[in-house]
Amino acid sequence: MTSKQQAMRNVGIFAHVDAGKTTTTEQILFLSGAIRSLGSVDTGTTQTDSLEVERERGISVRSAMTRFTWKDVTVNLVDTPGHVDFLSEVERSLRVMDGAVLIVSAVEGVQAQTEVIWQALQQMQIPTLLYINKMDRIGADALAVLEQARRFLSVNVTPIQAPLGVEAAFVGATNLLSNRGRDNPESEPYRSLLVEAAAERDDELMQRYLDEGDLSVAELATVVPNMVEQSQLVPVLFGASNRGLGVAELMDAITLLLPPPAGDPKAPVAGVVFKLEKDPTMGRIAYVRMYNGIIRNRDALHNHTRGLEEKVTQIRRVDGPKSEDIGVLEAGDIAAVYGLGRARIGDILGSPEGIPGVTRLAVPLLTVQVHWRNEADYPAVVAAFQELADEDPLLELQWITDQRELHLKVMGPIQIEILMQIVKSRYNLDITFGDPSVIYKETPKKAGEGFIAYTMPKPCWAILRFSIEPGERGSGLVYSAQVRPEHLLERYQNEVERRVPEALQQGLFGWEVTDLKVTLVQGQHHVWHTHPLDFVVSTPMGIMDGLVNTGVKLLEPILNFRLSVPEEFGGKLMNELMVMRAEFDSPVIHTGRMEMVGLLPVATSLDFPARLGSMTKGRGTLSTSFAGYQDCPPDVHVERERRGVNPLDQAKYILAARSALS
Repeated sequence: MTSKQQAMRNVGIFAHVDAGKTTTTEQILFLSGAIRSLGSVDTGTTQTDSLEVERERGISVRSAMTRFTWKDVTVNLVDTPGHVDFLSEVERSLRVMDGAVLIVSAVEGVQAQTEVIWQALQQMQIPTLLYINKMDRIGADALAVLEQARRFLSVNVTPIQAPLGVEAAFVGATNLLSNRGRDNPESEPYRSLLVEAAAERDDELMQRYLDEGDLSVAELATVVPNMVEQSQLVPVLFGASNRGLGVAELMDAITLLLPPPAGDPKAPVAGVVFKLEKDPTMGRIAYVRMYNGIIRNRDALHNHTRGLEEKVTQIRRVDGPKSEDIGVLEAGDIAAVYGLGRARIGDILGSPEGIPGVTRLAVPLLTVQVHWRNEADYPAVVAAFQELADEDPLLELQWITDQRELHLKVMGPIQIEILMQIVKSRYNLDITFGDPSVIYKETPKKAGEGFIAYTMPKPCWAILRFSIEPGERGSGLVYSAQVRPEHLLERYQNEVERRVPEALQQGLFGWEVTDLKVTLVQGQHHVWHTHPLDFVVSTPMGIMDGLVNTGVKLLEPILNFRLSVPEEFGGKLMNELMVMRAEFDSPVIHTGRMEMVGLLPVATSLDFPARLGSMTKGRGTLSTSFAGYQDCPPDVHVERERRGVNPLDQAKYILAARSALS
């Protein structure tokens, strides 16, 4: 690790919506001197909310890069969206962070998004600071939120500060790793939690604690940073970012407790594209985290994912709305790279060695159709959404040219609203969306075979036999081939392998087919008559024949849920859950509130969050996260209109595939 890397941090700020991420980021930039005056989320003047829709609505839609220096340490800071509908932005940012600040509101406590992000941070082993914000708000309860965090996140959650006062009387926090934090009676419950946590994780300290009943400040100050680095402790700090209280101490913790980036500048180039933007004059901007090596302006850069080379035209340091040409990007750092016109999000640049994988958080469960006001706008709307799908691949744009239809996948209603506003402000196009529908899937009922002999009309020759078996739930598609090359050339087998996932995009009911094993057990080509395109045509026919023989059943998306309501509303809510086909454990009564945990179908609960408020007079809280797909009940049958010609109608399908259908 170079000295430059030692003095650098790559940190993401994460939270549930409205916990105060953007306000905290703004205070950090102001206190560090990166900006001269404080912006406000309410007035749309913050540094990191640059989109017009973000300024209007006061929420973050896209992750935003900024940079500050504090006590000789430079920090690349990423402010991420808090709303569940923009979880894909959080997912992409997580991949390139070395440390994280997870913000929790002192009033609302641990919420839905908090838990989802926490699980991802743990999975990726990213050292994390917990910052309990809004300590000055009415209803703030630091100890209650701490207890929640230890219950729902981790027993390793441990305060390294104690708050001074609460609500209007909150004046900041005292440091438990210094002597000043020992003298305040208010800090005793927090200090006890810290001492016990440190003792439990070190045998020598435990013995001293048992002998003397306490640990010294010096001992705590020595061991706690190491425990944080090894993820044995998750340090908790307190503040009120809107008043600037606790923010400087948070910055100290970022520089002292979160790790610097690793990486070797002398090793082969290894980087990843984690964010794309469009510049009106410079074209596509690819935000790149460099793990190894160095790239410079005018370097030819190999895109490992796409198997192509592109020339770097410029490397710029982006800091909110400002940017400067720095000409070089070294291991451990992040910058905007221009010239990568064909790059996509997730592309690996150079070598894949040492680049972390992706933790999947966002799973779009709804599909919508785009409608445009004027027929003349059709080409422009298609081009706009193709560009937006490059920036957010989870939109999974489906453009059905022959029917002039555009469909995309979304996370929820807020994302739909935001997309309408972005298309209007960025492209000056008026669009609307059809009603969202739940994305179901299909899976085989039993094992069976699919066969196709595509030998007419000449010239063509492709004979295929597939074995299709049900797979474990969540396994997706597992494909293999057991055909000798002399019967079916390897290049033809490769073509079949490429086409099987495409063929499974629409099953017997029009939904994607998943959780199955497909094995090519027989194949035959003809020396004269076979063309590689014959397998493009024949594979869907063979697969659909197999699905008819196996039969399919519907799968529906399911959510994990945690519901907390005042005890008096418990009976009504339990009845409501049963009507929605929820599965849940016995309720738990905790401090006058009933908590229920279980599984809830998406299809029956689309309007439940809105209804929950009126049913509980605004006092119920619901946390949900995607749990997976499971079998639909026998009485649920949902078909989707097939796009294009059905391969089961083989004669018509062959004509369509050969562009001979009038």
